[in-house]
Amino acid sequence: MQTLYRFVLLIALALLPLVGCGPATFVVGVAPGGQSMTTTPIERDGRWGSQHIMIIDVTGMIANADQGGLLSAGDNPVARLTEGLRLAANDNRVSAVVLRLNTPGGTVTASDMMYREVQRFKTKTGKPVVMVMMDVAASGGYYLACAGDHIIAYPSTVTGSIGVIFQTVSVKPALSRIGVEAEALVSGPNKAAGSPLETLEDSQREILQGLVDRFYADFVTVVRENRTDVDADTWDMITDGRVFTGRRAYELGLVDQLGDIRDGISKAKELSGASTADVFVAHRPLDYVSGPYSQAPATARSDSSTQINLLQINLDDALSTVHAADSGMYYLWVPELP
Repeated sequence: MQTLYRFVLLIALALLPLVGCGPATFVVGVAPGGQSMTTTPIERDGRWGSQHIMIIDVTGMIANADQGGLLSAGDNPVARLTEGLRLAANDNRVSAVVLRLNTPGGTVTASDMMYREVQRFKTKTGKPVVMVMMDVAASGGYYLACAGDHIIAYPSTVTGSIGVIFQTVSVKPALSRIGVEAEALVSGPNKAAGSPLETLEDSQREILQGLVDRFYADFVTVVRENRTDVDADTWDMITDGRVFTGRRAYELGLVDQLGDIRDGISKAKELSGASTADVFVAHRPLDYVSGPYSQAPATARSDSSTQINLLQINLDDALSTVHAADSGMYYLWVPELP
């Protein structure tokens, strides 16, 4: 064990030049993978027998895959949400859930999975779910928010981006210029549609566009079913893929209230009929939790800190947000993409 700790220390020293003058955090310890979620109280009202309000985070890229960084197993956003909801469902003291959203969206299927899990939780338990949008809750993040009983956004939240993107790129012309030719043996003319090594034919583009249109129609249906107060005259505008500030989204009826996380907690108490309630956060054992504004879970951090959990190393996980789901259909807001 002493040799192992020396090895970790050497890795930490080797990584120091990478963090420069920015903030650096080193966590060294025995941290077994696959740790079950736990809860930590962040606010108590001091009364015996109080109900509980549970906060669950949805942070970063939505994908049904581990979101780890360098040498790390990471966490699966879908599994994390499902496990948190299970904790809330199995605890009779939990009267309501607040989902704290800070996500640009993600894959179509993972967004729909999370939406369905929230709907299933509400049907099974009868416990209300309040959605609180933080910096960003766009595209798949907004899709998920539609599953809530009440949506709260900060005035400065970025939301909307109702639409679908399937990003393609072809390197075939560049390869041809340097004398490289790729050839794929396929079972049908459309098997390689969208491959970066092929040129997208018009007929293939039509097929892929059909998928985009189908998923887009599903997205719009979810919004229509859950946001019944939206003016019909604004539908074309709000569903053309543009983003809105939280304030504008409130004016359009896409969110129910402008506020903050504390307003979300208050609304959860109101909807559940709890006059008093202790507030808990669901998290992995090593996640930092101290209050309603605690930093995001380590698996979705976007700062320049470095964490070392024995042999688990996370270096700016923002670099790996899309690696878990490189191709496919997305409910995703990515300003960098056209």
